[in-house]
Amino acid sequence: MAMGKFKFNFKMKKKVLILLPDGIGLRNFAYSDFYNKLSKQNSVLFWNNTEFPLKQKLNINEFPLINTKTHNLTDIIKTAKNKIELKLNSIAFKDEVYLSYIFKNKIISIKTLLKKALVNFFVTFYNSKKGIEKLNKYINYLERKTILYRNALEQLKEINPGVVFCTNQRNSVAIAPILAAKDLHIKTITFIYSWDNLPKATLVIEPDYYFVWSDFMRDELKMYYPQIKYSQIRVTGSPQFELHFDKELEVKKKSFFIEYNLDLDKKYLCFSGDDVTTSPYDEYYLEDLAKTVVALNKEGNNLGIIYRKCPVDFTGRQNKIIDKYKDVIFPIDPMWNDLGNSWNKVMPLKRDLELLTNTIKFSEIVINVGSSMVFDAVAKNKPCAYINYNTNKGDVSKWDINKIYKFIHFKSMPSSKAVLWINKKDDLKKVILDSLNGQVSLNETKKWFDKIVKTPQNQASENIVKEINKILNEKN
Repeated sequence: MAMGKFKFNFKMKKKVLILLPDGIGLRNFAYSDFYNKLSKQNSVLFWNNTEFPLKQKLNINEFPLINTKTHNLTDIIKTAKNKIELKLNSIAFKDEVYLSYIFKNKIISIKTLLKKALVNFFVTFYNSKKGIEKLNKYINYLERKTILYRNALEQLKEINPGVVFCTNQRNSVAIAPILAAKDLHIKTITFIYSWDNLPKATLVIEPDYYFVWSDFMRDELKMYYPQIKYSQIRVTGSPQFELHFDKELEVKKKSFFIEYNLDLDKKYLCFSGDDVTTSPYDEYYLEDLAKTVVALNKEGNNLGIIYRKCPVDFTGRQNKIIDKYKDVIFPIDPMWNDLGNSWNKVMPLKRDLELLTNTIKFSEIVINVGSSMVFDAVAKNKPCAYINYNTNKGDVSKWDINKIYKFIHFKSMPSSKAVLWINKKDDLKKVILDSLNGQVSLNETKKWFDKIVKTPQNQASENIVKEINKILNEKN
C-alpha cells in the first residue's frame, strides 16, 4: 500500500522511524527531550498506532500504522509462550514466584473457552526451550501472512529508514512491522519498557538491538534470553525519570496550591494508587491513611493527603472513601486521556509530567503498594513507604499482600532500608512523623535507583540518541 499523502522532506539526513505501538511510549519518547535531540542529526518520523495526534499537538511528523489486526492465532500463541517461559523459569531458577505471573482468564463464553483450550494445547506440546523457538517461528510465519505485515512492508519501502526503533517490547502489534523491517534489512531496536517486564516474560519481538535501563537489566536480559548477544544490548537508562530533573517543569508552591485548591498551611502526603490487579483493596489502605491523618491532626498537626489515582484504574472504588474523608483527602487525578477503559487505550498528556513532578515536590512522602513511584520520589529527594499488611476488609484467600514483595523485581533492593515499611496499620503514624521530622535516610533508596536506572538518570534520552546514531553508522 503506497503512502501517497504521507510526504516528508527528509533532505539528506538519515531517517529514523519510531514505532509507537501503543500510548505508553508517549511519555518516554514524545514528551521527553528525546525527539528534539534525535532530530538534530536525523530525520525522525513516528509510526503511530495511537489515537494521539502527534503532528497537531506536538508538531511531530507521523504516519499511521495501517490495518493493525494481528493474526487470529498470534495472541493465543503469545499467551501459551508466556506460560511456558514462566514455567521453565520457575524450574530453572527454583522459584515458584514466576508462576504467580501467569494470569487466570475467566471463561465467560464459548469463544474464551476455545481460546483457553488452544492455549493449553500449545503449552502441552511445546513445553520446552525448543518448543518456544518453534512457537516464535510459527508466530513470525503467521504475522507475515497478515495485511498488517504487507502494509508495513510497503510503508517501509517508501520511507526507507536506516533504523526502526520500537518504544516497547510487549505489544503483539509490533511483531509484523519489526519483521517487515528485518526482511528489508533495516536495523531494528526495542526499548524495554518497565523495570519488572523481563521476569514476567513479556518479550514478544526479536529485534537486532535491545535498549535497557541499566547493567542490572542487561544481565537480566541475558539470563532469560541467553541467545541474545551482549553486543546487541545497549545500556541507556530510561527517560521515565528525566522530568524530575527538569527545572522548567517545576512551578511555584503558591500557584500549584491555588490551582489544585490546596491549603498553603498544610503539609501533604501523597498516596499513589495502584491498579485493581496489583492492589484490589487499595481504597481500604487509603481509608487507613485518612484515619491516621485525622488522628494526627487532632494531636496538633495540619496534614492532608494528595490522592493520585492509578491512570488505568477505572473502578471508582476509592470515591466513597474520598467523600467520607473529604476534609483530609484531596484527589488530583493524573492528566491522561481515556480512550477505551483498558490500559493500552489510556494515554498520558504532556501536562501530566508537570503535574507528577510537582505533586511529589510538594509532598512530604509517597505511600503506595509496591510501585516504581519509589524512584520518582527519590529523584525528588523524597522518601517512599510501601504498605505491607493485609487489610481486615479484604479477602486474603483472593489476594494476599505477602505475594507482592516476593515478585522478582523487588529482589533488586540493596537492603530492606530502601523503603519505609508499613507492616501494620499502626505503623502509619510513625512513618508519617519520621518523614515530617526529617528522620529518614535515602542512602539505600538512592543505591537502588542507581542500580535500576543508569546514572546520571537525567541523561537517558541523550544516551538513547547516541546509541541510535551509533547503530545507524554501523555497517551490517
